[in-house]
Amino acid sequence: MTVDFANPESVRAWLAGVLESFSCQTGTLHRADGEWLDLVVQIGVPDFLLPKIARIPFGKGIAGVAAERREPVELCNLQENLGGVARPDARETKVSGSLAVPVLSADGALVLGTLGIGMQVPHDFTEEEKSRLSGIAADIGKTWSGS
Repeated sequence: MTVDFANPESVRAWLAGVLESFSCQTGTLHRADGEWLDLVVQIGVPDFLLPKIARIPFGKGIAGVAAERREPVELCNLQENLGGVARPDARETKVSGSLAVPVLSADGALVLGTLGIGMQVPHDFTEEEKSRLSGIAADIGKTWSGS
């Protein structure tokens, strides 16, 4: 599916398709602005949490850590495992299994954002699932690198 990142409805429809393909209920796409991540689109995040995820510093929360480390970050059960990666407010999403991957520039030199998905049951994402989501993020990186 071709995504028009200038059209919020196109991005929302694309994210809904990504969530469906992973059987997930929540998803976020953030775009980097320096050492910060700005929310582009979300599905399934409770309204009261939107101010907390609208702008995330690198290194904070699952998305921020994925951006900082430049690698996938996963939590099997967000409701129990906060281990310093997820913020305590993350429990309010009612999401258990979650995965965030960095969106890198086409040459891999820059972090352009993050893509995150979550499901309402505990889930260990397989290497294939991590690779698939990273591939989707790489496609975004190619698009954003050219913009």
